[in-house]
Amino acid sequence: MNTLTHAIEAIVRAAGAMMRDAFNDPDKPAYSLKGRQDYLTVTDGAVERFVRAEIERRFPGDAVLGEEDGGAVTAARLWIVDPIDGTANFARQIPHFCISLGLLVDGRLEAGAIYEPMHDELFIAQRGQGAWCNGERMRVSELTELPAATLEIGWSARLPAAPYLALVLRGMEAGCSVRRAGSGALGLAYVAAGRSEAYAEAHINAWDVAAGLLLVEEAGGRVNDFWTADALTQGNPVLATNRRLAAELSVLTGIGLK
Repeated sequence: MNTLTHAIEAIVRAAGAMMRDAFNDPDKPAYSLKGRQDYLTVTDGAVERFVRAEIERRFPGDAVLGEEDGGAVTAARLWIVDPIDGTANFARQIPHFCISLGLLVDGRLEAGAIYEPMHDELFIAQRGQGAWCNGERMRVSELTELPAATLEIGWSARLPAAPYLALVLRGMEAGCSVRRAGSGALGLAYVAAGRSEAYAEAHINAWDVAAGLLLVEEAGGRVNDFWTADALTQGNPVLATNRRLAAELSVLTGIGLK
């Protein structure tokens, strides 16, 4: 790894240690709700503040956009951070959550990492350098048949339930194993690692995908053109797949691919 990826790894590992300590605290993380099924803990804010301080120290002049405290969206070099993706899991003592940190340069993802602290899994990528999990090169799945495929479908209370349920039904009728684990970032990382064939969500925010989309591309998969219109401020649909099922899954989900 080079200086950039070393710095990203150091930041997300340190942030992950904060999350792990809070998760294992006997008092358990206290939480509140920002909205329906939209959880917030004090750890979210603490981790984001830590990441902002580290980026300011290591990359002075770079801008940061975070889930909790917002930030600039027009900078040439923009770091995008979700301090805890899967906060509901974190708050409810389910060990499936992560930090996601991505670097957008002139509107294009250049580097990013997802760190899942409870299983010490680091997913990291830099454009043109491949995608890696704990030092092992990642490749997307080679499955070619939908009845053997695993499709993760994300959902949030920002949208009605009916389209989500309809997509779940289409996936099941196509023979897919359909799942939802509560972390879009890890869902994308698992596609990159070949653990599932696709991740889809009708609407997701930029901080949830800023590392995962690059991971999938660098692992040989395909993604939709997420970075269009007002994606940084308003979010967009997302689809990430292996290559062999990309066309079928694009039709099934109704989300076009690059």
